[in-house]
Amino acid sequence: MPTTATETTPGSATVEGSGITIQDPRTGEELWTVPQASTEEIAHAVKVARSAAAGWAATAPAERGAALRTAAKALDAAAQELAGLNASETGRPVEEALAGIGAAVSTLEQYAELGPVHRGHSLRGNRFASDYTVAEPRGVAVLLTPWNDPVAVACGLIGAALATGNAVIHKPSERCPRLGEALGEVLAPAFPAGVFLTVSGGAEVGAQLSQADVDVIAHVGSSASGARIAKAAALTGAHVIRENGGNDPLLVDSGVDPVWAAEQAAIGAFSNSGQICTSVERIYVHRDIAEGFCSALQAEAARRNSNGTVAPLVDRRMRDAVHAHVAGALDQGATAAEGGVLPGGPGSFYPATVLLGCTEGMQVMAEETFGPVAPVQVVDSFDDGLRLACSGKYGLAATVLSANIAHIQQAVASLPVGTVKINEVFGGAPGGAAQPRGESGAGFGYGPELLDEFTQVKVVHIAAPPAASQGQDLP
Repeated sequence: MPTTATETTPGSATVEGSGITIQDPRTGEELWTVPQASTEEIAHAVKVARSAAAGWAATAPAERGAALRTAAKALDAAAQELAGLNASETGRPVEEALAGIGAAVSTLEQYAELGPVHRGHSLRGNRFASDYTVAEPRGVAVLLTPWNDPVAVACGLIGAALATGNAVIHKPSERCPRLGEALGEVLAPAFPAGVFLTVSGGAEVGAQLSQADVDVIAHVGSSASGARIAKAAALTGAHVIRENGGNDPLLVDSGVDPVWAAEQAAIGAFSNSGQICTSVERIYVHRDIAEGFCSALQAEAARRNSNGTVAPLVDRRMRDAVHAHVAGALDQGATAAEGGVLPGGPGSFYPATVLLGCTEGMQVMAEETFGPVAPVQVVDSFDDGLRLACSGKYGLAATVLSANIAHIQQAVASLPVGTVKINEVFGGAPGGAAQPRGESGAGFGYGPELLDEFTQVKVVHIAAPPAASQGQDLP
């Protein structure tokens, strides 16, 4: 396998040769090296999963659900250990990591219940015939998962894939490989041998899995990686589910409380140090309330910076990319009301940053920044803000803060995204699901509809033979 050095600076994951070396994003200290799967090991994993797939598909859905419940209990019991690994490899605070693991436990339990009731449809046909659909597992599923909420995201895909009868090969992000391996060690004993496998490695391992003889590939990560996976799958015929990058806008209307709006913006831009797929990435605020909003947002960022609640970014490579966006905006005329300066010391910390005077030509407004950065552009009208919010190549989510029902309806109808949130940057009812658009991906990535993504529909028509249907019109 070729050597690929993805990062060499402190506080990072380095993929080199046959190993992945992890450094603590808080201190820069080298933690451990995790072996990377070889070409032969990848091929063997696919072969083993293929051999196990038929037996798992034939297992009664209720039994598959029982296995998922067993896995959920094992995950709950291992929560502290996994949260510690999460904090060590990605810098995520332990309490936030525990919350993500709790969500993962709930997700496995939900799919344990949803799997057995995942049903087909009865169709209306001839009086003496039966017509219906059956959902069947696709076969072998490759799951390529991210580092920013690694257990929760992985378990959503794992739960849906296994509940519907697929064998699973999971490749966790190379930025949290030991956590990914530990998750596999916790979950795998709940299932028959070969049904759930974990393969560690960097981008080249993901590429080999994408080109392998598998039936479905689910990927959560960057848009560039997602595009490469989709191209590879076009040649193999694998079904692809992608939730990729986003550049989610926040549109702040006139007539709302500017302090409340700033609180929502800060939650959206700074939570998990801005490392959430649906983070607020660009803000359009109406001129009527811009002064109060910007002042309150600057105060929110300053409070987070002063009390030390902003966790480090996952590594120096990510920090360099975030700061490049910020520095580019400053060079083009934006001003940093708070943050925007690389801190000294070890690790990959970056301050909560508020940029004012931003314009649509800046990279920080056009691309996914994936850090604790809140770039603000003042607009003269709601229509101007909505036009800008609708622009760009991504289509993951958008948020609108408004008390004007006409403006709300206009935004819902116009925004080309999979999720529109009104007056709350995060939240939503249980069981929701969405389809990203544009370069943000394709397919349902969570919720009950994810069961449909991992299955394919067979239509069945059963007719009575001619002799059996004669004389059957009697009352």
